[in-house]
Amino acid sequence: MAKTETIRARVEPELKREAESVLSDLGLSATEAITLFYRQIALHRGIPFAVKVPNAETVEAMLQAESGEELTEFADLDDLKARLL
Repeated sequence: MAKTETIRARVEPELKREAESVLSDLGLSATEAITLFYRQIALHRGIPFAVKVPNAETVEAMLQAESGEELTEFADLDDLKARLL
């Protein structure tokens, strides 16, 4: 089917750069990624991933991760497992 429709959207410049960098690594153009997203919406009859409002605990954890607060580093998977047991 011929592509005859146009989608216009405004996004933050940094978000656009980051997303297009990832898409480039995947070998996809923005147009191809949007087409994939639309196909998944049509197939799933909705958004193809969970869209939820995070609870307070999750928001706090996300803020801490972004700021680097209270992070625990592990040398490798075995180190992680040893500390958890």
